[in-house]
Amino acid sequence: MGAMKHLHDLTDLLVLRPGDTGYDDELAGFQTGFTQRPALVVGARSAEDVVAAVRHAGDRGLAVGVQATGHGRSGRTDGGLLISTRRMDRVSIDPVARTARVQAGVRWVRVVEAAAPHGLAPLNGSAPGVGAVSYTLGGGLGILAREFGYAADHVRGLDVVTADGRLRHVTEGDELYWGLLGGGRHLGVVTELEIGLVPVRTLYGGSLALDGREADPAAVLRTYEEWTRTVPDTLTSSLAAVPYPDLPALPPHLRGRYVVSVRIAYTGADGEQLVAPLREMGPVLADSLRVMPYAESHTVHSDPDVPHAYYGDSAVLSGLDVDRGGELLARTGPGAGAMVVVQVNHLGGALARPAPNSVPYREGRFLVRLLAMGGREAARELLDPAFALLAPRTLGRSVNFAFGAGDRTEGLYDGETRKRLAELESRYDPASLFRRGVSA
Repeated sequence: MGAMKHLHDLTDLLVLRPGDTGYDDELAGFQTGFTQRPALVVGARSAEDVVAAVRHAGDRGLAVGVQATGHGRSGRTDGGLLISTRRMDRVSIDPVARTARVQAGVRWVRVVEAAAPHGLAPLNGSAPGVGAVSYTLGGGLGILAREFGYAADHVRGLDVVTADGRLRHVTEGDELYWGLLGGGRHLGVVTELEIGLVPVRTLYGGSLALDGREADPAAVLRTYEEWTRTVPDTLTSSLAAVPYPDLPALPPHLRGRYVVSVRIAYTGADGEQLVAPLREMGPVLADSLRVMPYAESHTVHSDPDVPHAYYGDSAVLSGLDVDRGGELLARTGPGAGAMVVVQVNHLGGALARPAPNSVPYREGRFLVRLLAMGGREAARELLDPAFALLAPRTLGRSVNFAFGAGDRTEGLYDGETRKRLAELESRYDPASLFRRGVSA
């Protein structure tokens, strides 16, 4: 009881325990498949609150976790202390320096909206509700990634609370800067980022959706892979295959259909000419390709915004074997017995450029993400054999796209990066305070 009073005396923190009113609401996030039951939840409003929470946890040997939006939970966790950053939602734009300062709980939609009046854009991902900070710490594969690189490549500075309870400001050249950007799950709690913005007002983008029961998905994948060899680095794209259930809540053109779509984001003026070969792939269900304000860029992917249960993982590939890819689509399509979302991202371009951070596998040419609706065990029965098909060309896995599988650390980094990160963890967190990691 005295320990809890000491915590309140320090910073008058919002502290919740199991059974308290508001405890479950504070833990609620986008991922509903994995539960968390921390002994304490601290609703942080400032960096000072985070400092107090980390010091309290360190004094008592409590493992520390962090949650902003709850997109990237690794799995069930019990005990310890969870820092909820959702109240840390300040965004400020410097239009002259082309930068934004974003606190730990900020979602990308806020940054996009704040930057747009200045003709600027952040390197956000496809889902506007994802936390900007955690996304960037994992690398950040954004809508315009092939043109501008990873979001982590554009970070100017970070404020981070390390395991010793110190609030540090780190910039390029600092070993923590290198480690946090790409491998920051176990190095501290980042309370604020300063990120570079890019001068983009509009883009040519959207989705070209095909009927996967009429157009052979394997043939579409082959055409897509061949097409990616012809496009400029300023064009970012992905292919998705989704067997939609027959539900009234879905748009009529999606209900009960197997949809294979190509999503495009391009800042050039000849987008229509570049996508012309894709229009020959099969019967078109929907075509949303157009010139749009960047503030509408989330419509390129139209990711779901309703919390749900899911499990998935990813594979960064040195190249795409389209025959094996076709077999993967056959195994995960309408006959799979569960709804599996397949996404193939075209990498390369600016993503391949060296940067002073720990984002690995920059030589990768494609990223394959598989996401199954529902629980972990049933999903792995479907997904593990599918990933095995890709093994001959798999370089590793992506931290940002280990959907519930982030507690499996193998393959998340190459050997040299993993060694350097382990050395940093032993230096900055010798007691493994942050062993619970950081959620999105």
